[in-house]
Amino acid sequence: MLQRVFMIVIILAIVLGGGMYAYKELMPPETKETKGPVYSTEEVEKGDISVGVETSGRVSGSHGGGIRVPGDRYGGNSISYIIDKVLVEDGDVVNKGDLVARLKSPDLETKIEAKREELKAERKYLASMTGVSIDKIHTINPSDGVTIKAPIGGRITELTAEEGMELESGVTVSKIVDDSKFVVRAKLTPTEIKKVKKGQKVVLGFDNFSGFNEAKITEVNPNKAPNKDKNGNPNGFVYWITIEGENPGLVQPGMTPRVGLSTDEDNISVNFFTYKGNVTSYIDEKRINTRADGIVTQVFVHNMEIVKKGDSIVSMAGTDMQDKIREQQEKIRKLNTEITELQAKVDQMDVTASMDGVISYLNVEEGETTSPGRYIGSIFDTKEMRLWVQVDDIDVVNVKQDAEVKVTVDAIPGKIYKGKVTRVSTRGQEQNGITKFDVDIKVEGGPKLRPGMQANAYIKAGSAEDVPLVPLEAVFEEDGKSMVEVLKDNGTVKLTPVKIGLMNDRYAEIKSGVKVGDKVITGSSADLLPSQHIKSDDTMMPSNGDDSGDGDNGENGESDK
Repeated sequence: MLQRVFMIVIILAIVLGGGMYAYKELMPPETKETKGPVYSTEEVEKGDISVGVETSGRVSGSHGGGIRVPGDRYGGNSISYIIDKVLVEDGDVVNKGDLVARLKSPDLETKIEAKREELKAERKYLASMTGVSIDKIHTINPSDGVTIKAPIGGRITELTAEEGMELESGVTVSKIVDDSKFVVRAKLTPTEIKKVKKGQKVVLGFDNFSGFNEAKITEVNPNKAPNKDKNGNPNGFVYWITIEGENPGLVQPGMTPRVGLSTDEDNISVNFFTYKGNVTSYIDEKRINTRADGIVTQVFVHNMEIVKKGDSIVSMAGTDMQDKIREQQEKIRKLNTEITELQAKVDQMDVTASMDGVISYLNVEEGETTSPGRYIGSIFDTKEMRLWVQVDDIDVVNVKQDAEVKVTVDAIPGKIYKGKVTRVSTRGQEQNGITKFDVDIKVEGGPKLRPGMQANAYIKAGSAEDVPLVPLEAVFEEDGKSMVEVLKDNGTVKLTPVKIGLMNDRYAEIKSGVKVGDKVITGSSADLLPSQHIKSDDTMMPSNGDDSGDGDNGENGESDK
């Protein structure tokens, strides 16, 4: 029984104790009666303030340069290259002149050699036309006309040119015959052909004069040819040989010497072949033709006169002749230029970077055929980039031309790039009900920065140091003027107009109206709902002049000076 009474007492104690605790917790604390509202204040203090506009966008290259195969793509030369080696790839940092790719051109040397042979022929032609040695054709004056010279040594024949004669281009003015040697063609029977060979000596007997002449076989044709008799009827087959002999001065084309082989050194006994030979020509013969229309100014030789190679034959002058010389000189000049350009291609088989920067793209592979002047890639300048952003109509008033900008890139944490506003659009465009203004920013980049990276920009709109600052919530507008409420030491409130300077999301710069140390009201109990309170350490009680408000130095945390 006693134990049951004890348990009931304990239970009642717990219930009564819990009820008292709940009552104290649920009932609001007593508040002291006050005669007026309770104010939250903050002293006007000096500090630093920075104002800016935050926005974002994507980085792009401001300017760049192409990677180009050396040469002129419109130069007219059908030179092609092969990409022998590619030495860089997209994203590589390069300096101007760095090797990007190496070329090769198997047919380039062939083309150069062909042009050199063409040049050699044209130089020789001009020398022959003007009568000047090849090594002196650069001294030729077209006004001097031309002097036709003997292309070979020999005898002048068929000379028709006379001084004052007007001749057209291509006219033969004379012939030069080298009659120091003659050529004989002879036919041999199948039996006789077996007895001779090229280089073998033979004996010639002419009916026109006594004695024998020695000659040499220069060609033996192994192919048989059909033979005919005097009446033109078929008469078996024969073989032809060619013979050259020294001319004693009497041998002329058309003579028919006997041809044979000597049986002794003195040519006393000779076995002649069946058929006679025929003197077909002298060893060399050249016609001298005019190169252009002109007038004969001088004739230097006579018919049957013996001349040496290079001796002057005829000189000519005239407008057409001068034009012909100039035309030939232009051909030579053009060929020299083409050879120089081709040689430059040999000397410049390297594709190099046109500027400092980063390889943007490279559109070429090893083994690929390419042509002069082709663009195979591009480089963008990493030292100067661009950032295009948009700001709304509220912030655009704080964005000025040439304003400093801090740029950060998500992909490169901890790095701040300097920037400057280069253009602010004067006309906004509506986007989803908000007016947006375009802003262009020039960014001082670096090798890690890439076009297309997402960037954040803080556009500085101004800053001030050691200036009076008040919290933004202390400032309000009345009748078009900026105002603050100042709490006097006697507990009264004074409505004070102020001139506002810079203003960010926390503080406003005060140009005039209040001074450092003044207590500006940032809140009042009259503005609160019945269930809200102003904490005692943030209030100023007008009844007792309490001055417990914590002032702020006005700094906005991360200030950008």
